Amino acid sequence: MKKHFLFTSVPAFGHVNPTLALVGELLDRGHRVTYAVGADAAETVRATGAEVVELPTQIPNLGGMGAGFTPERLRTMVQFFIDDVRKCIPILLERFTDDPPDAVCSDVMTTYGRMLADRLGIPAVALVPNFAGNEKFDLRTAVMAEHAAGTGFPASGALERIQEEMRALGEEFGVEAAPFMGGAPAELNLVFLPREFQLEHETFDERFRFIGPQLGDRDNEPYAPADPRRPLLFISLGTAFNQRPEFYRLCMEAFADSDWQVAMSVGSRIDITGLGEIPANFDVRPSFPQPAVLRHATAFVTHAGMNSTMEALHHGVPLVSVPQMPEQAANAARAAELGLGIKLDTDAVTAAELRASVDRISSDAEVRAHLDRMRELVRSSGGAPAGADALESFLS
Repeated sequence: MKKHFLFTSVPAFGHVNPTLALVGELLDRGHRVTYAVGADAAETVRATGAEVVELPTQIPNLGGMGAGFTPERLRTMVQFFIDDVRKCIPILLERFTDDPPDAVCSDVMTTYGRMLADRLGIPAVALVPNFAGNEKFDLRTAVMAEHAAGTGFPASGALERIQEEMRALGEEFGVEAAPFMGGAPAELNLVFLPREFQLEHETFDERFRFIGPQLGDRDNEPYAPADPRRPLLFISLGTAFNQRPEFYRLCMEAFADSDWQVAMSVGSRIDITGLGEIPANFDVRPSFPQPAVLRHATAFVTHAGMNSTMEALHHGVPLVSVPQMPEQAANAARAAELGLGIKLDTDAVTAAELRASVDRISSDAEVRAHLDRMRELVRSSGGAPAGADALESFLS
């Protein structure tokens, strides 16, 4: 029997992109999929063929010049999540009360999805594009403890405030208050990682399906390096905390006289002409088709967002990580622990250290062996078909 699935997510590509292949798989099987998301990601989602409900969600500009996730940024994000629930719940209730889906598949950062499922009395499925948490492994504590240590800001106070606000909103809308980062896992949790990459993976039970990254059609986008005979280095700090002109200049200093050909993504907010003279072996753009570039890359200098990390591991590309925020630092540390890359101090790294790290990691036979094993694990996790099977079984 065909089902109607409602997906919800914040309009951040690190959260939306992993779900697109799953949406496409469900549509190919004849199910109906509606996707509620902010305008920034609406066209990307619409291209899958899903119905789109545009929400007023607009992720705040936190500023990208500094690597630190400052107290001001944390306060801004707390207020954003509170306001977003208040704005989105009424829209979703009006849209779906008389035409409820069979299940709400909600990104773990999108609390209103779980609250809507509770109000409508329908199953809730968690979509997890990062490390998962359970009763034995508290991801919130791990990430926010690192944040507090790095900034001196009492992160627990911010989390307590957002939990109190969520409880009040739950009472206001007559739903169970969905916790922000943490709380009891859903009955079904689709995790877009291989199990072996998950922290404390041995504590996770059958409620968690580790289906691996979902590259979908994005892996087939056209890209070819200028010189197929030279090794390709890809540099990207993602799409959020990427306004780092000093870092891009450091990269040009590090690799200008090297044998590397470099594809460097600097984001849409950087004036490329303001970076100075671009070395002849550099291709600098606001963005690249990342999975397609990684298909050709020999090494990846990355912020270590989980989406980028998984796309690199799918192609067996070693990571030189320069994380911009605590969650990314946790990803980078895990990759280093598993012998898949190197984690550098973002604020202290020099051009010489960066160059040496890339040269070393790209030629290390032991790292290569670890990458080959992880690539097989990533590609054998089941992907979108496994996720669709899990959803169908869950509702059967």
